[in-house]
Amino acid sequence: MIGNFESFQDELAASGFPPLVNKLAGAGFRGGIATRGLGPLRLVSLDTPESACVGRERDASDGENLAVKVMTRGRTRIEQGRGDAELGPTDLVLLDPTRTLRFESTAAAHVTILIPRRELRIRPAQIDRLVGVGIDGSHGPGALVSVLARELARSATEFREAEALRSAAAVVELIAVALEARLGDEQPVPDEWLRNRIAGYIEARLADPDLSPPGIAAAHHVSVRRLHKLFEDQPLTVAALIRRRRLERCRAELAGGGRTVTAVAARWGFSDPTHFSKLFKTTYGYNARALVTSNRAQTTKTRTADPEQDGGDLDRQEQWEKSWRR
Repeated sequence: MIGNFESFQDELAASGFPPLVNKLAGAGFRGGIATRGLGPLRLVSLDTPESACVGRERDASDGENLAVKVMTRGRTRIEQGRGDAELGPTDLVLLDPTRTLRFESTAAAHVTILIPRRELRIRPAQIDRLVGVGIDGSHGPGALVSVLARELARSATEFREAEALRSAAAVVELIAVALEARLGDEQPVPDEWLRNRIAGYIEARLADPDLSPPGIAAAHHVSVRRLHKLFEDQPLTVAALIRRRRLERCRAELAGGGRTVTAVAARWGFSDPTHFSKLFKTTYGYNARALVTSNRAQTTKTRTADPEQDGGDLDRQEQWEKSWRR
């Protein structure tokens, strides 16, 4: 538990939350916070005393993420956008960290899933209608999201990297289903609904080397021609969408270090390393190997900054340096 509001605010900011003014925070404030990662998602578990908070509008450049808050204990009332939600245990709500937010809460516990906007693939007009609108977490898609959020907050660290990435894609897809269900009679037109489902299907199967337009069309009971027509007015064709999302996953994994370019490319469906390297450089303007080199250099700098690290064992340091040169 954290014993003062200033330290709690610092922890929140480090987790990606906007700054809040808590009108009830005093000398006796005690709160808990725990953060876990799941692929591109962050799950933040909060345990807070009775609160009355205001979050001010922020610049759009600070709004990389959207947030889905799931209550696990207590009650809260949240106002954002057009929404005014009364939430109890298991209920959830979509929030936009760049917009003005007001909420009042009893002593409560909740799990917030921070989702990169590009992952959720919801149109701005739909976000406008959904932020601050409560979603029942006791039945339907909302109940599945609620259960998953609470379980992932406990077990996300048990996933291996590939499992985490695929699981995150499935969680995002389920959240999109719950949000679309909440729109009710404002569901997207049939073509858009199907296109969104296909995009979610692609996202969940990026690591499948057999992912291709014919297989995608068959899975959705449409012809390949119909599939391509669905995407003809979109920025990317189906094949280009698969390629771009795979490249983004490769770039993120290479930046994290620990694997070779060839291994990462193969994991995300690029069987020809030479073709992958050319495609990567064409897309991003630099070589994929540069990410690995940069990460290794940073790791070396960190390891050599403390001469007493590992008990000053030079032989161990030399072995470590040889291992990343292989």
